[in-house]
Amino acid sequence: MAVLHHPDTDQLDLVHVLAALGHPVRLAVVRALATGEETYCGELVPDLPRSSLTHHWRALRESGVIRQRPEGRRLYLTLRRADLDARFPGLLDLVLAQPD
Repeated sequence: MAVLHHPDTDQLDLVHVLAALGHPVRLAVVRALATGEETYCGELVPDLPRSSLTHHWRALRESGVIRQRPEGRRLYLTLRRADLDARFPGLLDLVLAQPD
């Protein structure tokens, strides 16, 4: 598996983070990860094709919203809440509090 790029906290860009959070599927993923638990990516959105999921995971990872950890053939996801809160205080609280 290729090395996955995760931007450093100081490289997080508000425009990219908001763009990643602006898609309903990605927002649902972030809400599911808000518990703080690391989750196998196949459990989050089982109804979408793998190619669509790959696109969403990449958008979230490259924007700095999530961290992906490969283990064998699986990818595990965690929300980078501490990094996002450090860079953009209160942003996740606002986003997660909004109704669908």
